[in-house]
Amino acid sequence: MAIAGIIPVAKGLAKIKQRSDVSCRLCKRTREQRGTSTENLPEETYGHINSAFCDGMATTVTAAHHFIWKHLYASMQVAQAPASKLRFVTPDKESSMSTLWQEEEFKQICSRKLLTEKAADIEKMIAVKEHERKPYDIDPAMFGENRFGNRRPDGIVINRNHQTLFILEFKRSSDRNENFQKIKEDEANKQHKSIIKSLKAAAQDWTIEQINFVAGKRGVIVEDDFYNKLEKLNVQAGKKDKILLAYVQRICEAHDKVMRSYYQQIHGSSGADATTSIENLKGQVYVQITHNLFVISC
Repeated sequence: MAIAGIIPVAKGLAKIKQRSDVSCRLCKRTREQRGTSTENLPEETYGHINSAFCDGMATTVTAAHHFIWKHLYASMQVAQAPASKLRFVTPDKESSMSTLWQEEEFKQICSRKLLTEKAADIEKMIAVKEHERKPYDIDPAMFGENRFGNRRPDGIVINRNHQTLFILEFKRSSDRNENFQKIKEDEANKQHKSIIKSLKAAAQDWTIEQINFVAGKRGVIVEDDFYNKLEKLNVQAGKKDKILLAYVQRICEAHDKVMRSYYQQIHGSSGADATTSIENLKGQVYVQITHNLFVISC
């Protein structure tokens, strides 16, 4: 249903005249429970319910993100080439920039004071969101320092011998658009622009680079790009295929969990299609390479 674009969300139902209101039912319900306004509700689309912007799906979508990323991160870590000097710093959980720079290893890259000073100039150039306006108005300088300190990349990998630091970011994306990878890459680069620029300014002897992993929600992966990034992170060549297959399986399982959560909240069950979920098809799922994209078939 996801591949065919016929998930019965409110907007889709409205197109076939089975529903008049296209606003998100989960956002409305969650806001009512919180006692907040239900005006200007977003449209209930397939993309919306698969994003953290849906009030009713945010927790599930975030869990899906971590479910996929932690597995990939750990897989890359254990598949390091024997001579690799890379150290995967944050295998268990995301760490804020403020927390990382309390550790001696990071202080040796540059001092926290210098990094904060460089970040202050860069944070000034980044727009303040509406929900951030109040603390910004109280103390703009402190706001910028706190915002930078609270930034959390999905992962960090360090090679102290070569003075190289990689900022890693993982994104789930709608994969209906053929440019989905570039769109999400740009989004990830914008998200961590402050971190990259601040580190380059404060640690000029180091090479700072961002590596983004983008997964289509329906299991589409750009093969060449994925393999190139594994190579850059010193993953053994003989283990790349296994990592990719497990990665795609994980993506499909996460998508299944997200859609089950949606159906459970809307209908009080996992939906009529639950019997054909990925959980019941593990032995029948295979991966087909088409135009350098991975496509899941059952």
